Amino acid sequence: MTDQSATSAPSASTPDASRHHTALFANLVIQQTNMALIFLGQAPHPQTGTTETDVEAASVFIDTLDMLAAKTKGNLSKSENDLLQQSLTNLRMAFVEAADAAPSKPSPPSPAGADAPKASSPASTPSAAPSDTAPEDDPRKKFVKKY
Repeated sequence: MTDQSATSAPSASTPDASRHHTALFANLVIQQTNMALIFLGQAPHPQTGTTETDVEAASVFIDTLDMLAAKTKGNLSKSENDLLQQSLTNLRMAFVEAADAAPSKPSPPSPAGADAPKASSPASTPSAAPSDTAPEDDPRKKFVKKY
């Protein structure tokens, strides 16, 4: 039985385990980077194929990578650290560009009628995210699971 568990997941002391962990770490960083790029409008959304800009959602992914860098400081190989730092640098630059361009999307500060603009909002703002189109009780809700 121990042979089966050793083949399914390399033990932490073997060189195979180190390569496996490096690959998993790189995959995590790239995944978080890609999600941030999607929300920064730098890559098309995988479901809709359109580019969207949501700097708040992108900020979550950038902050997650920043936290990962802080928590793993001194414990990463040079290649892992370089990948993480390069990703953070590129995302921060893209974030600044998106944040500078974002003031053209100030739809929340609307006139007094709060219910009427919600009904016409999806038609009047084509750049709104699909999750923003459904009326919700909690206006802070950003993500909706769809299967």
